[in-house]
Amino acid sequence: MCSLRAEEGKLIVKVQIIFEDKALLLVNKPSGLIVNRSQTVKQPTIQDWLEENFKFKIFDWPKYRSGLVHRLDKETSGLLLIAKTPQMFEKLQDQFKQRQVKKHYLALVHGRVFPEKGVIRAALSRNPFNREKFGVFLGGREAKTSYKIIRYYCNKQLGDYNLLEISPETGRTHQIRVHLKYWGYPVVGDSKYAGRKTARADRRWCPRQFLHASFLAFQHPQTGRQLDFFCPLPAILKRALETLQPSP
Repeated sequence: MCSLRAEEGKLIVKVQIIFEDKALLLVNKPSGLIVNRSQTVKQPTIQDWLEENFKFKIFDWPKYRSGLVHRLDKETSGLLLIAKTPQMFEKLQDQFKQRQVKKHYLALVHGRVFPEKGVIRAALSRNPFNREKFGVFLGGREAKTSYKIIRYYCNKQLGDYNLLEISPETGRTHQIRVHLKYWGYPVVGDSKYAGRKTARADRRWCPRQFLHASFLAFQHPQTGRQLDFFCPLPAILKRALETLQPSP
């Protein structure tokens, strides 16, 4: 477990290392932490954490983003893959581009999802009326998301919810959140797409967005060995589920 600290030395967040070897690093990204630096980001990022705690060769080439092969949204927690060299970065990124990497997320959504499993196909692009959001628009980029129900929850005061396993087959920005909202089942605690009023009510019993990258499977870029990693729900999300009453 390594820590990310602000400039004045105050402890900000701890990042759990799931796996590490000479080629790559796999971490459990906490919710609330942005992955990449940018001119508009004014808070510590995973990229800062990497360069503060490690000395990977890939840091010498800015175009490789400190080895961050893919991204997770700020409020999403879970498995995040980092390459240590440019060669490993390119091999891993090629697996993502060829859709050879298997990714599963756990999401708690509003409503009673029907059917119990399915595929959402809807093209996505940036919202022309709000550049910070994405949406389903004609002429957007192809996007495909598979889902299946893990458990149904019913609470007399809070309503109906489903815990879903989500498998995005493409990797568009905000894809899971936009597709679930478009389908009529917004993610619990998602202030950007569920709506501020709904998210505010959610946060009374679920303090953060309920979206977690729980599974990642890929071929090791150096050895070719198949690697499968699981990352359980954070305790804060487990407690949120305990607030709800599971139903058959």
